[in-house]
Amino acid sequence: MPRYVHQVFPYRRPPEFAREGTRHPVVVVGAGPVGLVAAIDLAQRGHKPIVLDEDSRVSTGSRAICYAKRTLEILDRLGCAESVVAKGVQWSVGRVFFRDALAYRFDLLAERGHRRPAFVNLQQYYFEHYLVERARELGVDVRWQQKVVGVRPGHMGAGLDIETPEGGYRIDADWLVVADGARSGVRGLLGLDTEGQVFRDRFLIADIRMTSSFPTERWFWFDPPFHPGQSVLLHRQGDDIWRIDFQLGWDADPELEKSAQRIIPRLRAMLGPDAQFELEWASVYTFQCRRMQHFRHERVIFCGDAAHVVSPFGARGANSGVQDADNLAWKLDFVIRGIAPERLIDTYDHERVLAADENILQSTRSTDFITPKSAISRVFRDAVLELARDHAFARRLVNSGRLSVPAVHVSSPLSTPDVDGEFATGRNAMVPGTPALDAPVHGSCGSWLLEYIGGEFTLLTFGATIDATDAQRLAEGAIPLRIVQVGGAAVAGVVRIEDHEGLLARRYDAHENTCYLFRPDQHVCARWRNPEVARIEAAIARATANDRLF
Repeated sequence: MPRYVHQVFPYRRPPEFAREGTRHPVVVVGAGPVGLVAAIDLAQRGHKPIVLDEDSRVSTGSRAICYAKRTLEILDRLGCAESVVAKGVQWSVGRVFFRDALAYRFDLLAERGHRRPAFVNLQQYYFEHYLVERARELGVDVRWQQKVVGVRPGHMGAGLDIETPEGGYRIDADWLVVADGARSGVRGLLGLDTEGQVFRDRFLIADIRMTSSFPTERWFWFDPPFHPGQSVLLHRQGDDIWRIDFQLGWDADPELEKSAQRIIPRLRAMLGPDAQFELEWASVYTFQCRRMQHFRHERVIFCGDAAHVVSPFGARGANSGVQDADNLAWKLDFVIRGIAPERLIDTYDHERVLAADENILQSTRSTDFITPKSAISRVFRDAVLELARDHAFARRLVNSGRLSVPAVHVSSPLSTPDVDGEFATGRNAMVPGTPALDAPVHGSCGSWLLEYIGGEFTLLTFGATIDATDAQRLAEGAIPLRIVQVGGAAVAGVVRIEDHEGLLARRYDAHENTCYLFRPDQHVCARWRNPEVARIEAAIARATANDRLF
């Protein structure tokens, strides 16, 4: 397989050198996955964000590799999922080993009828490369070798001092989106910090190029014979690159452990003396679970690792960062266009802080299980792993990294509480705050439900619930509404689809006249059994912070 060649993006003289004091509606700091997703989303909504990055190329090494189904669905809406899925390695099955035996296996997406897999593994440099290509298609001004060295926040925006290879310049932004990573320079310039926990352990990441018959699955070992007393994780990526994480212990020397003379013997012990492989990249990291107290500071908004960091087991870092951008972009769009008040941005802070807390909780629990802090904790862990081989109840207690799931904004002020008490409850219930579940459909615009919702407010109706007059009224409101109808007679101004397999109705616990209202980020914000137009309008007003409850 060909090696990825890192393209060096040229520095280009910014126009502000000739006209200082230029003001931009949105400036994004950081051309990593989160910053690029935010910029692409805003560009698709008609804005012209500026993206600043102090580097001249995409990331090196695998870094974030596991992209969850929800992330792929967001990328579908942004026009760049196909490249990621085509190049990446799809998987849903994982195996957990204890010492020299299989404890159990799991399948994250056992049911049929989903467009995207549970996960795709792909090196971060490919992921970023495809996002850069999409940003270029949309005309996003990505400025390389542009380092922010000063930030002057205010109630109406932020001023930026930027250093380039030929000197400095200044620009002003109505809104500043900060996505410059865990060591955020902008956060440091503002004197802000993260709070949380640093775990006393170290892990080695080794990327190797190897042709192997290992299945495309997630394999995790506790106390394996080739690395006794520690844990190991194995993932496959594109181009026959395999990612292996070795637990090292707190006393390990990070620089020494990154050397080939230390890594190669570990790999030989794991893979066998005759394995043919080539070391591509290595890094040593420490577990951290930390976040900022608030993600919004006047007109400066933090996303991704700049706002929160979690331990890597569970793939919650990049996936939650992409969800940050997905949550923020439509709200910024509405505020910039003047169809929602600025307080809508406060709901980004509310929803994504709670999502970060959930990720930190799950990541902390994973870390505590993987790296027991006492002898009794290790005894408990090992007993659970022994029991997991034969007993299903014990498998629920095993924690090799609870894998990323999308946030459910159950307490969001943007959601309208249920007034019809007939909806199903349970783990997969589509309560307000839940991201949309996909399902196969038949229609003129695509074969999957998520191709019909997202980007704007959408009402999904089961049957001809909304007549042509009401459809026109809703479409011409202050917040335009798209209506998608499942079955029933055709209605003017309404997009009609069919649910021949019945999966859509089952997943949404729907019968005739059931309706779901979706936000532009595809999260449910209201649902009814027999809706009235006035209630739909009130729910839209609430979901855009335009009602008197705010």
